[in-house]
Amino acid sequence: MATFHINRSGMNLGTFSEDEVREGMRSGKFVGTDLGWREGMATWQPLAQISEFAQETAPGAAGPPPQSAAGAAAITPGTTAAPRLGLPWDERQQKGFFSAFVETLQMVLTRPGEAFTAMRREGGFGEPLIYAVVGASAGAIVQFLFSLILHSFGLFADRRDAFGAMAGMGIGSVGFIILVPLAVIIGLFIGAAVIHLCLMMVGGAKQPFETTFRVLAFSQGSTGVLQMIPICGGLIAGVWWLVVNCIGLARAHETDTGRAVLAVILPLIVCCGGIFALGMMVGLGAFGFHH
Repeated sequence: MATFHINRSGMNLGTFSEDEVREGMRSGKFVGTDLGWREGMATWQPLAQISEFAQETAPGAAGPPPQSAAGAAAITPGTTAAPRLGLPWDERQQKGFFSAFVETLQMVLTRPGEAFTAMRREGGFGEPLIYAVVGASAGAIVQFLFSLILHSFGLFADRRDAFGAMAGMGIGSVGFIILVPLAVIIGLFIGAAVIHLCLMMVGGAKQPFETTFRVLAFSQGSTGVLQMIPICGGLIAGVWWLVVNCIGLARAHETDTGRAVLAVILPLIVCCGGIFALGMMVGLGAFGFHH
């Protein structure tokens, strides 16, 4: 079912399901002059003009003055503040920390196009950074503890070393838990800087560095949770991180997807190429020394 963003006189009313909007129009919570937008719509439109709700306007419901067709048409995704209504994480004071995190997580993982169309391009580094640290750290820590448990039972190690693995679990876990959030923060700033530079190189950076950082932060915090999946969680998280980042950069910077994809994979190509070249140099050096 589609999710609609509702706006009244420039004020964000939130995101609602189709049934919630329909019920709201029947009860008078929403009026026909409120503007609505969902994924796939070219412009914001009054609810009374959206086919799903054309018959649901509450009779006699009072509402704000109707906006002109020209004014509604001017509100298009990505061109004004109206479409950038923010993610549920921005409303955690009202929704609660856990609910806002889960709603943002679901939105980014399952509907990244809609999520990064709604994401605010600016607003500071702190809020998205907190989200990234919580999600990525939780995923990494759970994956680490899960691997330790498997090793302790000898599934991936010699059974004779099981007691040693159990003994080292406590010390290793404490150190890892302390270092993971710091690693997430450092890696996020460095990664965002590198990708933003690549985006500038390919001509896709239409917005400032903060926008790129916010995309990577919400992407990292969401896909990082996928590491909790046993055995293959890291692989799934890595692949979906690439997909979500490409979509997110394209929507947030309003650039074509090809440029966004190139900006994301270019650092990987450079790193892999560097490692390959270094390996060739070491191999040739060893071969020359041997002969």
